[in-house]
Amino acid sequence: MIRLSGRRYLVTGVLSGDSIAWHIAHALQLADAEVMLTSYGRSRRITELAAADLPRPAEVLELDASRPEDFPLLASAVGERWQCLDGVVHAIAGAPPDAIGGTFLTAPAQSAEAAFRTSAVSLHALATALSPLLVRSPGRGSVVGLDFDASVAWPGYDWMGVAKAALESVCRYLALYLGPQGIRVNLVATGPVETVSGRGVSTFEALNRRWEHDAPLGWNSAAAAADVVVGPVLFLLSELARGITGEVIHADGGMRGAGMGLAARDDHDLATDRATKGS
Repeated sequence: MIRLSGRRYLVTGVLSGDSIAWHIAHALQLADAEVMLTSYGRSRRITELAAADLPRPAEVLELDASRPEDFPLLASAVGERWQCLDGVVHAIAGAPPDAIGGTFLTAPAQSAEAAFRTSAVSLHALATALSPLLVRSPGRGSVVGLDFDASVAWPGYDWMGVAKAALESVCRYLALYLGPQGIRVNLVATGPVETVSGRGVSTFEALNRRWEHDAPLGWNSAAAAADVVVGPVLFLLSELARGITGEVIHADGGMRGAGMGLAARDDHDLATDRATKGS
């Protein structure tokens, strides 16, 4: 178990107790770290209820990722409470309904741009706004974002997939320019996870079936947030990963490197069975 006693972390993107970000905050507290969360608008009350269910109640600060002015205000609010910040979790993503669900060819430009700003530009805004606090950490601070494999096109994911590709590029450039300050920036890419945002993708069930059938290590979307994603995130937030930056760690049951996955093996077995019966 990684111990993070006395460390201070900001976790964004907590909506409810089933969100990946909530499980990360929960694990950080179990590792003896201090945690603050962010939320905004009407969602803030839901986040506050989820924060109350953590092992220790956590304060929730305001951050609307679509408002550029919120990022320096957030940095000021964190700085009023903590003299330094050891890490931040970027779990912010979103796209208008007409930018996902098979509407890639017809989505309005403003909807595509909104997905890009919310899901990718926000990583830059968050990391740069908090960098003065991160650099004061004894470990110089770590930024970890949540990702979904952007190397291929996923039906229904559409402009969110484009935004995730941009997120990965933003991560690399942040790693390049913040590295001299000792600040690390990495991503953890997961498979489909049973969350409110995950269910917002119209093809979630198809993606989930693909992972359940083909992932070499198997896949359980209901348990993945706590059982699969949390560990790599805590590792990257800790000084155990002090030599790693600009990377995407795929905590996806092995799907990233599986190609056709187990389906090819099943087809081979079926063909062998038929040949055997024919003889």
